[in-house]
Amino acid sequence: MGGLKLRRLASTFLSPGPASPGSAAKDAHHAVARATAHHPSTAPPSAHHMDALLAFGRGSRLSAASLAAALVDRLRAAASGQGDAAVALKCLVALRTLLARGAFILRDQLLAALARHPASGRNPLALSSFPLGRSSFAAASWVRFSARLLELLLLLPDASASADAAEYLTALPNPHLIAELAAFVSVADAVRQAPPPPSSAGPQKPNALIWEAVRLADEDRVAAELNIAARVQEMAERLDTLSLADAVELVCVLRRVEEGAASAPPAPEWRKWAGLDEGVVCAARKLRERADDVVLRRTVEERRLVRRDARGGSVSARVVLPIGAAAAGDGAFRRFGSTR
Repeated sequence: MGGLKLRRLASTFLSPGPASPGSAAKDAHHAVARATAHHPSTAPPSAHHMDALLAFGRGSRLSAASLAAALVDRLRAAASGQGDAAVALKCLVALRTLLARGAFILRDQLLAALARHPASGRNPLALSSFPLGRSSFAAASWVRFSARLLELLLLLPDASASADAAEYLTALPNPHLIAELAAFVSVADAVRQAPPPPSSAGPQKPNALIWEAVRLADEDRVAAELNIAARVQEMAERLDTLSLADAVELVCVLRRVEEGAASAPPAPEWRKWAGLDEGVVCAARKLRERADDVVLRRTVEERRLVRRDARGGSVSARVVLPIGAAAAGDGAFRRFGSTR
């Protein structure tokens, strides 16, 4: 009986309290180090390691912020010096997964940690010059690509505004709807520029880490495709309400959609997966042809207004100045027309 009371008393005094900033940061760095270990260099973060990272989003804001800071620090360290392509790509794969599956508090902290610093201009995802080592050329190429793609994903609207949210799209003003369409087209364009995936033929074991990056990029392409299709459909219903500037911008964006077709030349066979669906491209092409007509019609209307103002001016644009008796002789008024 006495031993049981002693154990209860000890558990009372030794039970962990609220996590301190130091302990939260330490736990986060350990979890990130285990999930992004260099060896094995061809294996993506395991499921149980990713579950451990996702658990930081189910705690306090301090825990989520500590994990975000640990991931960014790990990515920067991997990109410094000669670069560690395996660790850097594992960090990018983990970041992409956490942004897609993490709790809101975790996604919020990740967005803040990955944003460009307003004072120093430092950008953790600016990895376009990541060293292309001979032994890990493929992985380093996918580090550059994945970082650029993730940078574009951060510019997309909130994921809660899904592609089939008709009310959300209907409430958007025309310029905002075109801007969102352009953002998703940028993601599709980036996926289309993906490096070649590693060959799965031959005696060598396939690089599962790079193929995981390929799978995530394909998911982003499919999501972008769905959002492009939804916005093209919404834009088709309000085409006659566009101004000249909005119509011109829409035509430019839709031409980019047409260029992103899977069959658009030049398209190597291995890149066919990265192209947009022909149905989406066909709908964009039809809308672009209609938008061309709107541009022509709005241009003609603008020119007519300019000519009318040039011929007659307007009453409010006329200036009447008095001419003094010493200059005009009779104090008359002189009228100056305006061709505003």
